[in-house]
Amino acid sequence: MYAFVRRRCCSNTNYYYQFLKPRGFSALIKSSPCSINDAQHDPNNSVTDLSLSLSLSLSLSLVLVQGEAGSRMAILNRPSVLNALDNSMLVRLQKLYQSWEDNPDIGFVTLRGRGRAFCAGGDVVGFYRSISIGDLDAIKEVFWNINNLIYLINTYMKPHVALLNGITMGGGAGISIPGTFRVATDKTVFATPEALIGYHPDAGASFYLSHLSGYLGEYLALTGDKLNGAEMIACGLATHYSLDAKLPLIEEQLGKLMTDDLSVVESSLEKYGDLVYPNSNSVLLRTETVDRCFSHDTVEEIIDSLEDEATKTNDPWCTATLKRLKEVSPLSLKVSLRSIREGRFQTLDQCLIREYRMTIKGLSKQISTDFCEGVRSRLVDKDFAPKWDPPSLQQVSEDMVDEYFSPLKELGSELELPTAKREAFM
Repeated sequence: MYAFVRRRCCSNTNYYYQFLKPRGFSALIKSSPCSINDAQHDPNNSVTDLSLSLSLSLSLSLVLVQGEAGSRMAILNRPSVLNALDNSMLVRLQKLYQSWEDNPDIGFVTLRGRGRAFCAGGDVVGFYRSISIGDLDAIKEVFWNINNLIYLINTYMKPHVALLNGITMGGGAGISIPGTFRVATDKTVFATPEALIGYHPDAGASFYLSHLSGYLGEYLALTGDKLNGAEMIACGLATHYSLDAKLPLIEEQLGKLMTDDLSVVESSLEKYGDLVYPNSNSVLLRTETVDRCFSHDTVEEIIDSLEDEATKTNDPWCTATLKRLKEVSPLSLKVSLRSIREGRFQTLDQCLIREYRMTIKGLSKQISTDFCEGVRSRLVDKDFAPKWDPPSLQQVSEDMVDEYFSPLKELGSELELPTAKREAFM
C-alpha cells in the first residue's frame, strides 16, 4: 500500500530495486563463548565440547528447517515463550540465511513461528535477568545480532515470505516487515508495546512506523495498541491476507515452487488471498482524530489535544487512549516520540544504528531504571503497578531525552552494519 513496504518489483506494483552482491555479514555475527561454530574453544576440553554440543543441539531445536526442493522454511520453535528470540536463535538464523542466499538451488525463503505466535520479539525477561546480574555485554550481543539480522533480511537477494500467524510484536515485526512479503491472517496480533515496559519501539520500528500514513505510527508507538490482520493489510504493514485455515495450503504451494521470481511467489500467495476490511471500531477509521491529536510536537501537547477532543466529543476512544498513555513510562513516551519523528528522515540502517544506541543507553540504567521496573511490574511480579522514574512528564528533562540519542562512548561500540557491501532497499 505504501512504497516502503511494497518496494520490490512484483507483478502488481511499480516499485523497483537494484541488486548489489551481498557479502560481509559473517564478521558481524557476535557469538557467546558457547555459541555454535565457536572456533576458539579447546578441542581437548571435554567440558567445553559438552557445552558446545548442548548449545548446538539447543539452537538447532529452537530454529527448525523444512524444505528440500527450491526453497527453505525456517520455523521459530519456542512456543512456550511465544517464540521470543534469544541469541542462539539469532546466530543460527543469520548463518542459515547466509548459506541459503549463497546456494543457487534455493530460490526463496519462508519464515514462520510454531504455536500461537509468529514471534513476540526479544526475550525481555531474559534481558531483565541479565541486567540484574550486571551482564550488559550479553544484552549488547543480542541487540547487535538482531539488528544485523534485520538488515540482512532487508537486503536479502531472494524473495522472503513471513507468515505472520498469531502474535507479531517488537523484534518479531522487525525480522518480517523489512522482507519482501508479509502474510497476515485472522489470527494475527501486531503491536509495538515497548513503551508500556519503560522501553521504546526498536528493531526498525522507528523506520516503518514513521512511514505509515499520517500520524498512525506515533499513535501505535506511544500507546502500544494492537492491530489485527485486516488492519495490517489496510495500513500497509502486511502485503497479503489469508485465513488461518488456508496456511497449510499456502505452505504446500510454496514448498512446490522452484523459482526465485518475485512475481511467481506473489501469485502463489494471492491464490489463497482473502478480501478483508477493518471493522467499524478500528483506529484506521479514526485517521482524522489520530492525525489531529498525534501530530503535535510534544507528548504534553498530544495529551492536551486528546483531552480537548474528549471534552468536545465525549468519545470513549479518546478517554481510553488517555488512560493508556497515563499508564506508560513518561520518559519512554518522550523518547519514543522523538525516535519516530527522527525516523521520518532516516534510512532503515540509520534507524537501526540509532535504536541500538538508545537500547544500550536505556538498559544500562545510567539514565533511568524504567525498563527493569516495567518488566518487573508486567511480566515478573505482575502487580501492574510500576513506579516510573521520573514519575511524571513534567519531571522528564530534555537532557534525559537527549542522552538516549547521544554516542555510546564508554558504554561500548556503536552498531556496525555492512552498508558498504549491501545496499538497503528501504
